[in-house]
Amino acid sequence: MVPYSRPAFLALAIALCAALPPPAAARPADGAALATSADDRSQHEGAGALLRLQVLLDRARFSPGEIDALAGSNQQRALRGFQQARGLPVTGNADAATWQALEQDTAPVLVDYTLTAADIEGPYARLPDDIMEQSKLDKLGYASLPEALGERFHASPALLGQLNPGIAQARPGTVLKVPAVATDPLPKAARLVVDRSDSVLRLLDGEGRVFAQYPASSGSEHDPLPLGEWNIVAVAPDPTFHYNPDLFWDADPSHGKAKLAPGPNNPVGTVWIDLSKPHYGIHGTPEPSGVGKRQSHGCIRLTNWDVAAVAAAIDTRTLVTLQE
Repeated sequence: MVPYSRPAFLALAIALCAALPPPAAARPADGAALATSADDRSQHEGAGALLRLQVLLDRARFSPGEIDALAGSNQQRALRGFQQARGLPVTGNADAATWQALEQDTAPVLVDYTLTAADIEGPYARLPDDIMEQSKLDKLGYASLPEALGERFHASPALLGQLNPGIAQARPGTVLKVPAVATDPLPKAARLVVDRSDSVLRLLDGEGRVFAQYPASSGSEHDPLPLGEWNIVAVAPDPTFHYNPDLFWDADPSHGKAKLAPGPNNPVGTVWIDLSKPHYGIHGTPEPSGVGKRQSHGCIRLTNWDVAAVAAAIDTRTLVTLQE
């Protein structure tokens, strides 16, 4: 990873690639025995099995995006990627052969996490919806404890609330059930491929084998993905967002230029990976539930935790392919 400086064109690139608003995340179906069934490997149906499936895919580095115990398009993409990489029939369904391959990972699906004083203190603050009001804040941090823990454990706040009723009123020392997600660093990638039609980003080794895959939003009719071969120029953690309404076809006409502070709820999330195509990059998002489901303003959008994993696995030697 190269040292990062802040050239003017990078600020413009970050401004161009803010996310279009994603849909609200659906809430998982209620289930009092969800935590128990998630670790019951005799069950391959129901919400507990879906939770286990998504955690195992996350640990296999074929990310389902936000873990929510709901069947959806990102889970299907992750299954297809995993099946292709393992030489299994590519169905996008959790068939017997896929379960057998995934469940070679025998570690618990859920683990205990004890809340600290820092977890409780935050600070947390609900953000205004208006981008001009957001620009007045010193940091675009988490709005709540469930949101912060959701990013740490790759899970929807609704799922954490289902597993841990009363989480919003928790205190230091409270023990929570959380997904046991991937934590080990990835090997370095020789190539990074973004496939717009599949809405995924893949990491490949020197032999051309895919060893990780992440759901991605990439471009739109108004701001198409720039197809071709590119290079990685720099990686910027905690980027500042320079908003220019003249660059957005869907901007509020009453808005002016603004500078938004870093933070997980910054419009481009917690990491910006700058590409050699001017004004384009790979970045995070304040709305993980929308990744892979809504279009972007031309750039490649991942969840904050997935873009952090990708950033650690690439450098300026990694080749980038953006394809249809």
